[in-house]
Amino acid sequence: MSNVLAKPQPDLNGMEFDGFSVAVDAAGQRGDIILDRGEFNTISMDERDELRAAFEILDRDPRVRVIVLRAAGEHFSSGGFIRGFLEAAPELVSKLADNVAAPARCEKPVIAANRGYTFGVGFELSLACDFRIASETVQYALPEQRLGQIPGSGGSARLQKIVGITRTKDIVMRSRRIKADQALAWGIATEVVPDDRLEAATDALVAELVTFSPIAQRTAKRLLNETEECHLGTAIELEGHCYSRLRQSDDFREGVLAFHEKRPPQFKGS
Repeated sequence: MSNVLAKPQPDLNGMEFDGFSVAVDAAGQRGDIILDRGEFNTISMDERDELRAAFEILDRDPRVRVIVLRAAGEHFSSGGFIRGFLEAAPELVSKLADNVAAPARCEKPVIAANRGYTFGVGFELSLACDFRIASETVQYALPEQRLGQIPGSGGSARLQKIVGITRTKDIVMRSRRIKADQALAWGIATEVVPDDRLEAATDALVAELVTFSPIAQRTAKRLLNETEECHLGTAIELEGHCYSRLRQSDDFREGVLAFHEKRPPQFKGS
């Protein structure tokens, strides 16, 4: 374990944040970021910087194996606080995409649990996560065209990687809302569940993910993120290097032994 992970971590439970809270469940090996600002969970400019910091702290917390981004109420987020765009300093605006990319930079798996309106920066944050579990009530949208703008925090770029340029133009240039069934068919949502099953489905995915080797998960996430733009041959070569390194890990040895001994593996992350 690195020295960074070994350092004492701040107790985020109960700390005050701008428009969200953080809860760490050490027994469940999870850390939750819960959006909570009124009926529609609008996200302020200052909140984006605090969200980045919260993701970074949870990523370093040795008690946490999986990070969950969710929201209180019937809507994940209707997007940013609109007037804030006119009031924000250019330096702050220039950091928006970097802040929203925080889930993608985390070494740990990050799950977005989406229900209701998931618009603008709420959608962009979700697209930066590794898994999106959507309630049947979900509506995804990048509505910036209605304000005379375009998505500014990676939304159109990430979406294009998932659904292609034709569908991205349809969503972005028409400010079109995408409902749950279409989001699943297009690969935007990982899974769609009834609204009253969203929390249970999220819990089940967390419980599944914590059974795997932490070092293998970190390696897989980084490899997939970094090879997305690579030539196929380069991506295969990098995959081979990562595979070779993991063969020397304690977790790989434990996985092989557990398989032959017909028992659950006890991974340590080394």
